[in-house]
Amino acid sequence: MLVRLRESRIGVMRRRAHLRLVTSSEPGGTFLAAVLDGEDLAEELGLDPHARVTCGLHRRWLHQCVGSPDHVIPVTGHRWCRPCRRPLDVVVDGTTARLFCPRCGTGTPDTAANRQVVRACRTSIAASSAR
Repeated sequence: MLVRLRESRIGVMRRRAHLRLVTSSEPGGTFLAAVLDGEDLAEELGLDPHARVTCGLHRRWLHQCVGSPDHVIPVTGHRWCRPCRRPLDVVVDGTTARLFCPRCGTGTPDTAANRQVVRACRTSIAASSAR
């Protein structure tokens, strides 16, 4: 069990390694711009696009635009209620994001894709306030 937990933590650290490449003291740009550039490059080098904490489409922190219809992906289940076949609504507060289905009322359907959305939003919130 301990080995799996350690491997899990190492996996998370690897997926977020691109964030360590960026500092808030980069000249000529904002912290957000630096993280966006770092994640764009990391994605070209193999970062899972769903592991990003910024949005390459909207050029914002992920938690600021995750409610956009552009972030609903029915095929993978990201922000999607499969039983209702509807997009999930998103509520972002100071520390986390909550997903819920406006039709059936299910709060954050427990799927790998939705857990990934919530995890990325939490990391986005933390990164945006770490400046």
